[in-house]
Amino acid sequence: MRIVVVTGMSGSGKSVALRALEDAGYYAIDNLPIALFDKLIDLSTFGKDELAKLALVVDTRDAQNLGLIPSALENARGEGHEVEVIFLDASDAALERRFSETRRRHPLDEGATVKEAIDRDRALLEPLRASATRIIDTSSMSIHELRREVTKLVSGSAHAMPLGLTVVSFGYRQGLPSEADLVFDVRFLPNPFFVEALRPLTGEDEACASYVLERPETQAFLGHLYPMLRFLLPQFEFEGKAYLTIAFGCTGGQHRSVAIARTVSEWLQKEGREVRLRHRDVRKAHAHGGPPSRAPAEPT
Repeated sequence: MRIVVVTGMSGSGKSVALRALEDAGYYAIDNLPIALFDKLIDLSTFGKDELAKLALVVDTRDAQNLGLIPSALENARGEGHEVEVIFLDASDAALERRFSETRRRHPLDEGATVKEAIDRDRALLEPLRASATRIIDTSSMSIHELRREVTKLVSGSAHAMPLGLTVVSFGYRQGLPSEADLVFDVRFLPNPFFVEALRPLTGEDEACASYVLERPETQAFLGHLYPMLRFLLPQFEFEGKAYLTIAFGCTGGQHRSVAIARTVSEWLQKEGREVRLRHRDVRKAHAHGGPPSRAPAEPT
C-alpha cells in the first residue's frame, strides 16, 4: 500500500493537500488519532477490500501522541508499505496573516497569542519536519498552486483526473444551458430547416449533418474551433477545473447545433478525451415542428 502522511504547520494548507490526494485516488482521513495509526494500517490491508492508496493528516491537534509517529511510520515501512511524509510549512508572517483573515482559531491557542501558538506548533512539529520526505513551503502559494504541487508529487502529473467534458446542443428559443462554460452560437450556418427534405430530420441524420458540415463556412468555423480547444482544455485542467461543458446553440436545437455538437464530440474523442454528448432540445424542436422562423427571403 502507498501511504502519504500530510503534516505541517496549522494554516499551511493541509486540508487543501488532503483534498488533492483524495482527487488523485487516495482514501483520505483528516486528523486521525495517532494511537490508531497501526490499527488502521492493519485494517486497510485485510480482506478483499484492501486499499491501494491511503492519505492521512496528522498534526498538533493530537500533540500528546506526536512522539508515536516515527515508530509507526517505520513499522509500516517494515511491513512493505511505501510511506511518504509531506511536511507543509509557511513563514510566520504568512501564517499570522492567514489566521487574521479566517474565523478559525489556532488549535494551540489556549489563551496565547497567534504568534505564541505558531511558535509552539513549530517546536512540536520539528521532529516530523526532520523526518519528512518532502517539504513544501506554501507561504506564497495559492490554493490552486498547492493542489497542483501535491498532485504532481504523488502522481507525476499536475492533473489528478482528466477534465470531465460534456458537449451539449441546444436551441436558443429554450434558453441557454445553465451548466454551460463555453457557448458557441452556430445560427450563422445554413439552416436545413429551409430545405423541405431535411426539415423533419435532425443533425444526427447523415443527410442533415452533411448539409451543415460540408459548407465552407462550417469547415472554416471548425478550423478555428479545434486549435482553440486544444489550447483551452489544458489551461482549464492546469487551474484544477474538474468539469467543462461546451454548448452549441441554433434556433430550435434540432439541426445545426446537433450536427456540430456531434462532430466536435467525435473530434474530442479522437484527441483522447472522454466526452459525454447530450442533445438537450431535439425532442422539443420536433414537438414544435422545428424552429419558428421568418419565411426565407426571396432570391433577388
